[in-house]
Amino acid sequence: MQKNKQQENILIIHNVRSVQNVGAMFRTADAVGINKIYLTGYTPAPLDRFGRKRGDLAKSALGAEDYVKWESKKSLPALMRSLRRENFLIIGVEQAKNSMDYKKVKLQKKNVFIMGAEVTGIPKNVLKKCDIIAEIPMRGKKESLNVSVACGIVLFRMCNL
Repeated sequence: MQKNKQQENILIIHNVRSVQNVGAMFRTADAVGINKIYLTGYTPAPLDRFGRKRGDLAKSALGAEDYVKWESKKSLPALMRSLRRENFLIIGVEQAKNSMDYKKVKLQKKNVFIMGAEVTGIPKNVLKKCDIIAEIPMRGKKESLNVSVACGIVLFRMCNL
């Protein structure tokens, strides 16, 4: 599938502890043509603190970590302020009282998707700073999906229209 050249899409992975989930999101980001990934909080990066490639992340990313631009940032709020100044629409993917069905979100030319921690999701103070909170409707008894699965659903639907 050819990438929509009219859009710039960024993925922020915030406080995701699982290296396998991060690697899977790198693969998804590559598949849908995400322009850049920002890793914030304690999210593991493709390189360890000594600059060596992480084999555990590479195993699930299958090389996508070599093709998708990425950068680690300490402060998610500071990154969001910077991206907002660049006119990015900031979309938090989360279950919340004020969320909307992800299929109804209208993307702009520049979009940011934020995926949060496996158990706690995106912090409330961060959600308050999002332009949109997009939610995947749940019909079963379980109230959530694995973060990398949710990321795949949202990015494939929203970035490939």
